[in-house]
Amino acid sequence: MEDDNSSIPHSTNAETQTPQHDEQQSSMPSPDPPHVPVEESPDSKPSLDQDGILRAMEVVERDSLAIAESYASLFSSLRFALSEVTSSSVDHMHCFSDATGRVQESALDAASKGNRFINSCLRLNQEMKGIETLAMHLKILKQNVDTLDSAVNKLVRLPNPSVTTQWSHQRMI
Repeated sequence: MEDDNSSIPHSTNAETQTPQHDEQQSSMPSPDPPHVPVEESPDSKPSLDQDGILRAMEVVERDSLAIAESYASLFSSLRFALSEVTSSSVDHMHCFSDATGRVQESALDAASKGNRFINSCLRLNQEMKGIETLAMHLKILKQNVDTLDSAVNKLVRLPNPSVTTQWSHQRMI
């Protein structure tokens, strides 16, 4: 069985719509950039495609603006955080510099006082060398005084207290 319409030439949608599409394009300026060719398919409607493309471009533009704002906000936040970190680092470096300066001053002061103490000890040591001979002389002198004292005690000591009283009376007379 043959199709009754097989002898009738079929016209495609593209053939019938092409003149209409050309008429619409000539009456309306094309929003598409000149370097992008518009391909038409038999199932597409040109007015919907142009509207769809315009809507898609608007969505892309809105998304691009949102992304740009997001990046700008991100970079602003990063710039602020970097500024804060840099400021903190500078403050810490000043604090570190002050602390090291004070430690250096304290170390120099301690070294100076230590040197003075060492020099005093050396002077005292030199002075003590002369005292050794003096100490020996004092020791000999003490022995002589002790010997003299014991000799005087032997001479002064009286064997009997009654004799001491008579002797002291005779001297008074």
